[in-house]
This record gives sequence, C-alpha cells and structure tokens, in this order.
Amino acid sequence: SIRTFSTRPPIRRNWPRNRGRSQVHDVMTPVQRRTAMTHNRGRTKPEKELGRALWRAGLRYLTPAGFSRLAGRKLVGQPDLIWSRRRLVVFVDGCFWHGCPECKGIPRGSGEFWRTKIEQNMARDRAVAASLVKDGWVVVRIPEHALRTKARFVRTTAALVSFLRSTTSRAVA
Repeated sequence: SIRTFSTRPPIRRNWPRNRGRSQVHDVMTPVQRRTAMTHNRGRTKPEKELGRALWRAGLRYLTPAGFSRLAGRKLVGQPDLIWSRRRLVVFVDGCFWHGCPECKGIPRGSGEFWRTKIEQNMARDRAVAASLVKDGWVVVRIPEHALRTKARFVRTTAALVSFLRSTTSRAVA
C-alpha cells in the first residue's frame, strides 16, 4: 500500500471534548480524588523558609507528622509549626487562600465561586483557632505577605523569635 504524508495536522473532530459543557469531568473517582488530595500536604516555600530560619535560631519545632508520631494524636487544623512544651502553634497562611485583607484579589471570571470558597476557609480558620485556644494552645497566624520580601521576612522572623523566647515553657497537659 502507498502512504502519503501531509504537512497539515490531522483534523481533530469533537475536540476539545468539553465544548458546550461548563464542567470538565474528572478522570478520578471521588474517593480517589479525596485520597489524592488528603495526601497532598506539601510544605509551602514560605513555611519551609520560616522553619529553616527558626531552626537556625535554635528554636526546635515539630511538623504535624512529627507531632502525631510523638503525641499519638493530631492537632485540629494541622498547624505548620508546633511547639508542644510551649503549647504554641504557628500557621503560615497563603494570602489568596485565607482572604488576606491587605492582598485581596479574587479572579474575575469565577468571582462568586472563589468568594464563597475563601469565606469558607476563613470560617474554618476561626473555628480551628477557637478550638485550639479552648484546648490551651497559643495560636499565631502569619500571612504569606509578611514573608514575601527579605526585609519583611527578617522583621517577621525576628518578632517571632523574640515572642517564642519570651514565652515560658509549659508542661504539656
């Protein structure tokens, strides 16, 4: 048989497949998606940098995995940095995801969806903080923009180091 090769790309019929539909179907089942998302607990760059700076300053902390391994339980809200003897936790909040008032910005295309999502995140943040405070923990929330530039990073880290060194070490109940 004779084959001819054209320089024109082949015509794709019915492409893109989601034309005329508002949603793209997921290739995973809901259970698979939930499992994948619960395992996605990568530490963010600002969180890692803050942790390194605090470690260099001699302030040893636990991550949620380390705390659950040592204490045999998880803390509500999965704090980013944990000092169990001081009963102190630090959350490094992404400005977009946690509705930072200084860095407000909601995408125009699907603004209502994001507004609802961010309001739910903020309500969850308040509930988590209230639960931890009720259990005797001190909750510190650091917005991402406080770590964005070098000057802000140094200022925020110094303030946090000073605060951590001024808190007395309390025994875990």
